[in-house]
Amino acid sequence: MTVELKKEVAEDLITSKLHRIQSLIAEILDRWKETSTDTFLTKARDGNYPNSENDAIDLRQLLLEEEKLLNLLKSIQ
Repeated sequence: MTVELKKEVAEDLITSKLHRIQSLIAEILDRWKETSTDTFLTKARDGNYPNSENDAIDLRQLLLEEEKLLNLLKSIQ
C-alpha cells in the first residue's frame, strides 16, 4: 500500500516526532543530571550510574530514531 502526503504534512509529522524524541532524550539526561548523551552513555557503561541500564538502552534507541528521522527530513527538503 502506498500513501501520498504533501511535503509540508510529511515535514510536520517528522518534525513533531523528532521533537518528542528529543524531549525524551532530555528527560533521561535530566534524570541523571547530565547534559551530554555521550557522557551519560560512557558513565552508564562504566558503572558510574547504578541502575541506569534501562535508560542507557532507551537512550541508544532514541538516538538511532533521531538520526533516522533527521536523515528522512533532509531527504524530503
